[in-house]
Amino acid sequence: MAIARQVLCLSAFLSLAHGRSELLRYSVAEEGESGSVVANVAEDAGLAPAQLSARRARLASEDGRQHFRLERGTGRLVVAERLDREELCGQAATCTLPFELVLANPLQFFRVEVAVQDINDHAPVFPEEQVTFKIPETSNPGSRFPLEGARDLDIGSNSIQAYIITPENGCFSVSFGSRIKGKKYVELILEKPLDREEQSEMGFSLIAMDGGSPPRSGTTQIRIIVLDVNDNSPVFAQDVYVGQVLENAPEGSVILSVLATDLDAGSNGDISYEFSQTVSPSDSAFVIDHVSGEIKLTKPLDFETVENHELSVRATDGGGLSAICKVLVEVVDVNDNAPELVVSTFSSPLPENALPGTVVALFTVRDRDSGANGKISCALEDQLSFSLRQAYKNYYELITVSELDREKIAQYILSVTAADAGSPPLTTTQTFTVDISDVNDNAPVFNQTSYTMYVHENNVPTVLVGAVSAADADVGPNAKVTYSLVPAHPTEQPPCSCISVNSENGDVFVLRPLDYELVKQIEVLVSAYDAGSPALSSNVTVRLVVVDENDNAPVVLYPSQDSSPLSGELVPKSAEAGYLVTKVVAVDADSGQNSWLSYHLLRATDPGLFVVGVQSGEVRLRRPVMERDPMKQKLVVLVRDNGQPPLSATASLSALLLSDFSDVHLPQSSLTMEDEGYSLTMYLIISLVFVSILFLASVAAFITHKVCKRKELKDGRVFYDAGNLQTSLVDAATAGTLPHPYCYEISLTTGSGNSEFKFLKPILPSLPPQHCTMGRGTDNEQDFPCDPITMEDVALDKPGTLSAKQFNSLSFH
Repeated sequence: MAIARQVLCLSAFLSLAHGRSELLRYSVAEEGESGSVVANVAEDAGLAPAQLSARRARLASEDGRQHFRLERGTGRLVVAERLDREELCGQAATCTLPFELVLANPLQFFRVEVAVQDINDHAPVFPEEQVTFKIPETSNPGSRFPLEGARDLDIGSNSIQAYIITPENGCFSVSFGSRIKGKKYVELILEKPLDREEQSEMGFSLIAMDGGSPPRSGTTQIRIIVLDVNDNSPVFAQDVYVGQVLENAPEGSVILSVLATDLDAGSNGDISYEFSQTVSPSDSAFVIDHVSGEIKLTKPLDFETVENHELSVRATDGGGLSAICKVLVEVVDVNDNAPELVVSTFSSPLPENALPGTVVALFTVRDRDSGANGKISCALEDQLSFSLRQAYKNYYELITVSELDREKIAQYILSVTAADAGSPPLTTTQTFTVDISDVNDNAPVFNQTSYTMYVHENNVPTVLVGAVSAADADVGPNAKVTYSLVPAHPTEQPPCSCISVNSENGDVFVLRPLDYELVKQIEVLVSAYDAGSPALSSNVTVRLVVVDENDNAPVVLYPSQDSSPLSGELVPKSAEAGYLVTKVVAVDADSGQNSWLSYHLLRATDPGLFVVGVQSGEVRLRRPVMERDPMKQKLVVLVRDNGQPPLSATASLSALLLSDFSDVHLPQSSLTMEDEGYSLTMYLIISLVFVSILFLASVAAFITHKVCKRKELKDGRVFYDAGNLQTSLVDAATAGTLPHPYCYEISLTTGSGNSEFKFLKPILPSLPPQHCTMGRGTDNEQDFPCDPITMEDVALDKPGTLSAKQFNSLSFH
């Protein structure tokens, strides 16, 4: 079947930010086979066929039916299904199928209208196969007898063009024409008088011919019955009755009444009313009362389906004479149809970086009502990010008007309301759910500005010390956070190898044991970056603080524990309680309370003779020395730190109790002899005897020496090589209170004319020259005077002092 094509491309009628609309018009004959080519849309739209596939071209219609399809490969528009013009448009003068050609990237649509051309595919059909007329024999030539014409669904030249009587009988002819609004009528005309006596009945065929090529026809049989005289036909008061009815009028509503009169009397004057032709489906909503002529509704009317109904009412008297009038029923529109909103295209999800003006949806609105009831306005609920823009006539675009942020609002529910201008207005609401897709525009953010973690020294390898955590406001891969160590500056060395960060969960591990004494704190830079493209990152400082453990025992600095034999301290037997014997000095490499040291007397030859300052480590006499006290005293001082558990060290020292410094010549080896058991008792007895003898000899020698010295002093013939020695130090030496921060050694020789006094480097600061402190930091702390020894004291040989000869024989180192 040949297909006519007519193309009209209109120039752009509306400038759009993201879409362009053009009108393409075509025509096609009905009943075309599926696949028949209508036109090349791509060529008419100025598009290459490749663009149709690339831009996802598709056809969209308001009613959703697809009468045509688009071949993307060639750009041709073809028939998708058989087109029946009468089914699509009925008796309408024109039949146009509108739809849109929609393209994406960028959004563009073309308005396409295809006019369906009628072909002569329907023959005329009479409503009845036989029509009977009862005509009085007195009917005058020229009398007209209306009948219902044939119906032809085609239009224009393909509709009914003529009626023919066959065979021709000379008594009747047929008249064919149009009345109100093109309504067709058919009448039989009596050409000559009838004579019932000659012929009481007659019959012939009435043929309806259309103008198609070839023409089609329909036939009905006409039967004429000649009646006796009834010379007055009914007469209607009006040839045409016009009535109006609201489309929402209820069933049974009276529209109007027709009235006909007959001058005849009796049965010839009784009139009955009926519709003169078979009621079409659209007219079946009416019924007429046969006696009163009232026309009523039998079902609701619909203005949108049929706006006007034309009815033929026949009035027939008892003699068979009849008359016909026309009844025109106008359906008055009421606002009974809400607006319809048809979405042509909708884009969701929408990227959050979409520019303002991006088209989200394209839709059309329509209202089947007419007049003000069919005027539509569209509104979008108050939204700051979206707006409506009219594209063309009843086409609207939903567009963005501001930047979007998925992290603030991930989904928009937009309600578009279409309202007509009726009273009351009817509305239709279409909801658009616009999901916002994520774009990697947020860097990970740590939950703290910096992290401080603690680990005890001597930790086990790969110990977990804490975790860093960063959150990314994006979603999906853009929110997947990975952690790593980075240098603080690009030029720096790689970060510390002793710390590791789990790339998945941010756990921080110390890979090897740490020593607080070597490193107390480590700072590293941890970077968190997401999996977006390009990836975004942020950094945070992690400070690892090493917590000290009590892993270092105290170390005794003085007295030195490496010397053998043990160093000995000289204590005069005349020393009083509180006398400073020595001071134990120790240090601890730990810090804090782990380095707090306390000193305790662990063992001693005579525990009651000595006391140790708990905090100072000073070893002092608890009480005065007695004659019965052993001369050799061994002490073991325990130095303990304050850790948990505490660690300790011991300092071993010895003290020699001397009645006078002349006893110092005793062999040092005797200080280290083991006096245990029976051997110790024997040695004590022998020593006691020896000491007694020595004591008597010493007393005699001392008295003699004292007398001689006094005589020499009086003659002024004594000179002292150590005259420049500070007398306070001599006094301190003779009293046993020489400042212990100085290491010193005394050698006594007889007959020596030289005296040597040497100072070594001080270990602790020296005490003030006029006061000595005992038991610092303890309850035994007390101050006592340190008076210097004068030459007079030496000459007079006062108790507790050295004689001049002994002084000259002293050797200090």
